Amino acid sequence: MAVYHTYTLFLFTKSDIKTTLIPVTILAIAGSPSYPSFHALETLFWVWLHLLQFDVSNQTLDPEEDKKNKKDRPLPSGRLSHRAGVRLRWILVPICWGYSYFYSYQVLWASIALVALTAIYDELGFHSKHYILRNLVNALGFAAFETGSALVKSCDRMHLDSVEINSITLSTCIFFTTIQAQDFKDVNGDASVGRKTLPITHPFAARVSVAMGMFGWCCVLAWIWEVEGSLLLYFCAISGYVAYRFLHFRTIEEHQISFYWYNVSFINVQPFIPHWLTA
Repeated sequence: MAVYHTYTLFLFTKSDIKTTLIPVTILAIAGSPSYPSFHALETLFWVWLHLLQFDVSNQTLDPEEDKKNKKDRPLPSGRLSHRAGVRLRWILVPICWGYSYFYSYQVLWASIALVALTAIYDELGFHSKHYILRNLVNALGFAAFETGSALVKSCDRMHLDSVEINSITLSTCIFFTTIQAQDFKDVNGDASVGRKTLPITHPFAARVSVAMGMFGWCCVLAWIWEVEGSLLLYFCAISGYVAYRFLHFRTIEEHQISFYWYNVSFINVQPFIPHWLTA
């Protein structure tokens, strides 16, 4: 029975492991050249627990949408009733806060911010608001994920250095200006429920904005971190490939692959180059 319920929890977060859990954890771990090794596993679990809180909230909001597109999730597959899912959604809130308080007040505040932004995005309906508001809440949620995970990873769980603070700020800006990349793969489902994402309302502008964002941030970050030579060429090549994919490909399957590339590209790790260069 325990295995059954554990797998149910895993299914809530399955689709976000590659796009959120792994990138955010890597960001936190790569953000500092030295930390106790067991902090990496604690960071992974903190991110997963808060991702679970978000996903349960999101998936209990409109289970009918998942019946059309994502039938393997716990609610449409019948592994969990909608009532039980809603109950789990709110039980997870004090669990997240209690686990975060175990580390420090600073981690707790990151958890509170993430839970609040989840409620704003889901229960208050910002997931279906104007794409600028949607991007903003998404970006702030990403910042809360990064801040909390970076604190859990740190030696004293209470402080971030200047590079980490700058990196979180830059990553948030990158996310705000390019997160429409995640909406291309969901255009069919979003359109079926009347959601007006940028790829639906302005598809050409959405593609161009992602492509220009990739190149633009590549130049900005290279200038800020003083990256030169082969390393700069490497990052430009990756950003160019991701930009090409969003401009060229049109199918849902290709959009999914493009979004995976977006998540593993330099745009997620480049802010931490200063630590690598001085290690």
